[in-house]
Amino acid sequence: MKKLFIITTFFLFSIYNIAQEDHSELVEGPFSTPQEVTETCLMCHEGVEADIMKSRHWKWLGDEFENKHGEKVTFGKQNIINNFCIATSSNEPRCTSCHIGFGWKDGTFDFEDPNNIDCLVCHDQSGTYKKTPTGAGMPDESVDLVKVAQSVGPTKKANCGTCHFNGGGGTGVKHGDLDESLLNPSAELDIHMGGAGFECSECHAGENHQILGASHGSLIEGKNHIYCIDCHTEKPHEKKILNNHVASVACETCHIPTFAKEMATKTWWDWSTAGEDKTVEKDEFGMPKYDKKKGDFVWEMNVVPEYSWHNGKADYYQLGDKIDPNKVVKLNTLLGDIKDPNSKIAPFKVMRGKQIYDSGNNYLAVPKLFGPGGYWKTFDWNAAAKLGMESVNLPYSGQQAFVETEMYWPINHMVVSADEALSCTSCHGQKGTKRLDWEKLGYKGDPMKSGGRFE
Repeated sequence: MKKLFIITTFFLFSIYNIAQEDHSELVEGPFSTPQEVTETCLMCHEGVEADIMKSRHWKWLGDEFENKHGEKVTFGKQNIINNFCIATSSNEPRCTSCHIGFGWKDGTFDFEDPNNIDCLVCHDQSGTYKKTPTGAGMPDESVDLVKVAQSVGPTKKANCGTCHFNGGGGTGVKHGDLDESLLNPSAELDIHMGGAGFECSECHAGENHQILGASHGSLIEGKNHIYCIDCHTEKPHEKKILNNHVASVACETCHIPTFAKEMATKTWWDWSTAGEDKTVEKDEFGMPKYDKKKGDFVWEMNVVPEYSWHNGKADYYQLGDKIDPNKVVKLNTLLGDIKDPNSKIAPFKVMRGKQIYDSGNNYLAVPKLFGPGGYWKTFDWNAAAKLGMESVNLPYSGQQAFVETEMYWPINHMVVSADEALSCTSCHGQKGTKRLDWEKLGYKGDPMKSGGRFE
């Protein structure tokens, strides 16, 4: 039986229109593997695979650039270190459950095989598609591949949210401004997704499957940004004084007064306390304060962002960089300051915690957490560090300890209307001094009294 049959006029449709076509009459199956679904998709969507395999979503790496050491490198989720589950390398079968591919279980994954592309995770509209959490991106065995393949259509929040709402081990853990409350949001939660009914693709869809939006792999290159003024222009307000702020203040600063508004987000993760057998208590938000595999946590809701000048670029800790264990290690450093005309005051979630480092070599360690020999099986940090460091080809001294780290995460979602945005007194005057630390930002004091940015 043929898996696909095509109406004569079907080829007249563009790729965009094909995505909206009723596939229940085009796809028959059966499929013995998910790769067979992709092979079927590519029979009509010819050439799409080449675009996808160039994308950051596929490679988990950005474009080549010259790093702070003068080396030509690529950077992204493949080789970044964070203070959540720390690193992808040696933990692939768990981490790659959020990859848009099938079977990335270790360093041998074939990024050049187009049949490894998972079309369904982004285009399923049946609501039944799911990946096995520890299955290296493979679909759960319960998934009806024919049903899902026949349902495909333009991507929606539920598709994107499968991974982006649940990074770090649960909804809202990483970002704070992205969680499952956005699946069906009110206008008060997010004026775009709730009030206007936007899907993620309204802002993020680029051309040829190159998804727009700058996260860590893009910030180090200073590219792939989306800005509010792309749609709203540089003078979106009726009042001139508000439009004047656009030169120095990011739109998000006023229009996202708080994040994690309906679900808690993690703001502290202490790996040094993992491995203990103790009673697990829940906090005021109903979230666990401890996990034997992961250590102690702090969760927060209705979080007021931390503010910093930012010009759209950032430096990042890179594997092998030396640290001073007596200081907080900055996993990223935002670029820009008050004197930089391309910088604006922008809001961030700052994630803090303690994580493992090689105390003999004085650099951060990549521990193997998941799978055979991993910490979650053995509760042996030394063995986990040895295996993890082998996976990134860095020497391990056999000595390990824990160091405090921090990482800045841009806040871009949970945008409120003009009526709910910050008022003048939220930042200026005696009432506003708690939200913005003017001296820390480089001013002599409240600029409404002490003078402007370039005095």
